[in-house]
Amino acid sequence: MTPLPARVAPRRGGSPYGYDRALERQGFGPVAGVDEAGRGACAGPLVVAAVVLPLARGRRVAELTDSKLLTPAARERVYERVLARATAVGVVVVSSAEVDRTGVHRANLEAMRRAVARLELRPGYVLTDGFPVAGIGSPGLGVWKGDRVSACVAAASVVAKVTRDRIMVELDDDWPEYGFAAHKGYSTHEHMQALERLGPCPQHRRSYANVARVEADAGPEQFWEDAG
Repeated sequence: MTPLPARVAPRRGGSPYGYDRALERQGFGPVAGVDEAGRGACAGPLVVAAVVLPLARGRRVAELTDSKLLTPAARERVYERVLARATAVGVVVVSSAEVDRTGVHRANLEAMRRAVARLELRPGYVLTDGFPVAGIGSPGLGVWKGDRVSACVAAASVVAKVTRDRIMVELDDDWPEYGFAAHKGYSTHEHMQALERLGPCPQHRRSYANVARVEADAGPEQFWEDAG
């Protein structure tokens, strides 16, 4: 991955737009940010988003920050603003079955490449949250806590999170016993109690240790039949 010039090295605590604008002023634009949601969940899909934002002051997205720092209501507001103002957005949804087939890290890397490829323009530089991604098609860099440093990465984190949360609410209609609408597939106490009681459903990731253990213990009495 292409390193950043020292003059645009990440500065903590400042405006995330300042970082992205510095890249653009030095000829690295348009800047795309990439982030995922659901990597740590044991049920439901992995969702990756890539976002290119306009960086002019008059086009900034109010309240934009790391999705984890926003309330659900604020995330929904920011999500709508990002979609309304973004220059380009690419979203990839990776099923739990695909995560099981390839492993979560490999699935995440491939989804990041695909999300960038779905952008309607080719970015001049790609910032990914946390770790670098080879073969992404443009120069880029993995930035630690990038969703708090880069406006484009923060926007991607919001798009990925809201997209995934909405999917989990829909899945709750099909499997209400697990409470997906509340915990979004993460390993909360309530989720683990339901998993122990019912066994895994088709949305659970069998490659995750807690799900594999319950499935092994459930045997032929498992409540749900694996649909795929």
